[in-house]
Amino acid sequence: NGSRLASSVAGVPLTANATVLSGVTSAFRPTLTKVTTLSNGMRVASENLEGETATVGIWIDAGSRYEDESNNGTAHFLEHMAFKTDLELEVENMGGHLNAYTSREQTAYFAKVFKKDIPKAVDILSDILQNSTLDERNIERERDVILREQEEVEKQMEEVVFDHLHATAFQGSALGRTILGTERNIRTISKRDLQNYIRFNYTGPRMVLAAAGGVDHDELVKLAERAFAGLPAGPSVWRPEPASYTGSEVRMRDDTMSHAHMVISVQGASWTSPDYFPLLVAQAIVGSWNRGLAGGHNLGSKLAQVVAKNDLAQSFTSFNTSYSDTGLFGIYMVSDHVYDLDDLAYEVQQEWVRICLNATEGEVARAKAQLKASLLLSLDGTTHICEDIGRQLLTYGKRYSWQDIHRMVDAVDAATVRRVASEYLYDRDPAVVALGPIGSFPDYNRIRAATLWLRN
Repeated sequence: NGSRLASSVAGVPLTANATVLSGVTSAFRPTLTKVTTLSNGMRVASENLEGETATVGIWIDAGSRYEDESNNGTAHFLEHMAFKTDLELEVENMGGHLNAYTSREQTAYFAKVFKKDIPKAVDILSDILQNSTLDERNIERERDVILREQEEVEKQMEEVVFDHLHATAFQGSALGRTILGTERNIRTISKRDLQNYIRFNYTGPRMVLAAAGGVDHDELVKLAERAFAGLPAGPSVWRPEPASYTGSEVRMRDDTMSHAHMVISVQGASWTSPDYFPLLVAQAIVGSWNRGLAGGHNLGSKLAQVVAKNDLAQSFTSFNTSYSDTGLFGIYMVSDHVYDLDDLAYEVQQEWVRICLNATEGEVARAKAQLKASLLLSLDGTTHICEDIGRQLLTYGKRYSWQDIHRMVDAVDAATVRRVASEYLYDRDPAVVALGPIGSFPDYNRIRAATLWLRN
């Protein structure tokens, strides 16, 4: 499901420290995505890149958010079951690769193959989604695999921190649950649970067959009509329960750990919010930094300059995670200077104040250039473009051209950043997570009080 620190425009992962490309404006080319809707509501979308290879996949408007407390983990379990047949071997025999992922709001199955093998790839994807036998022996075998995966995830502090963040920020709602599910659920998910999830969520209007590379759109539509004719057409619209944000915290002190892991965040914007792009620019202004990389004192990020100069952290990463109706905007910090955590938190929140009150046109222009460069760099290859097509169709119902996205980024000026940042950061209840040797990390009331400042 990817790093929780990745932010996205239309689903494209965005790195915080992209190299700024000269002439990035001219590098944005028209998006030539063709879209056809089948009679069962399934959308077929493709972009012909005139290559010898192609990526073709299914993107589904379903993930862990579409589960309840009793079947949480089912979407991820189904992802694993896709690789318990000989279908993966069939793709590899063609010289291709089959992959899949599950996130909180989307599930994807996709294959990279030679363009001559696109028909076979479409048939294989159809078999995965419609003809899986869900053999009981494979279910039990995969249950053990997922339990081991859960043990490994619990060792990855970034994953642990962001699961805790979602659990506290969206407590009581499906968005707060983990993607893997609880250990109890993993041990008890049954064949019937998997079948019910498929029957309820794998419907035509909630699925996109996307392709990029050496692909002919009309031929792809014919393949889809044949392979997915049996896909049910309803329900056409179904949304999970609204996510309710709660300012709150999770603290787990362990002085035997060498590093403290902390997040300070606030409620962010949804994919479709007009504040989405201004918050992305604000995220780029805050930036990211890692002690192990060169630079710091001369970076454009003022927070990076301060943290590097005073050696306050091992790393920090700003993030802007969006969902269909809400989001999280914040910063993730890792520090081995465990007696200076109050100074680190202070500098982070002071930087937020500075952006709200004094963000300049110069730093906004720099952040926009970094943002556009990062977006362009993230669409390198047929797989990334195919993923962008699938995610945009699910998120927006269309695929925005690069000119559209370029205009939306360029429309953000310093006044907009200051206004939007103030709306989300001033006098807001934060969601805080702190794990490890966190004795010097300020308490929640101090962090909450720091969201208030004198304004003219």
